[in-house]
Amino acid sequence: MEPVQRYAISLPGRVGGHRPATVVVVHWTPRSVGGNAIYTNASGDFRVTIGDGVASLLDADEGHQHQCLHAVPLPQARSSAAPPFREAWGGPVS
Repeated sequence: MEPVQRYAISLPGRVGGHRPATVVVVHWTPRSVGGNAIYTNASGDFRVTIGDGVASLLDADEGHQHQCLHAVPLPQARSSAAPPFREAWGGPVS
C-alpha cells in the first residue's frame, strides 16, 4: 500500500488568542524513524511522523504543548497539465 503523500497539520494558536489554527501542509519523505514515515513542509524545518490521524513533532522538546497535532490526509496533487475540473465537465475554467 502506497503511503499518503500529503497531510494538512493543524497548529493551535496561543491559548486565549481566539484565532483560527494555522495549517501546515507536509509531504511524505523516503526517510523514517522508528518504522514511521517522516513528513516535512516545503522548507524542511517542520518535521513530523503521523499515525492514526495524529502528527507528532520530531524536534519538539519534552512536554511541548504541540506534541499531538491533528493530521488530515490530502488528495494526491494534480499535475499542472490540465486545469482543475476540466476533465470532470469539459467546460472552460474561469
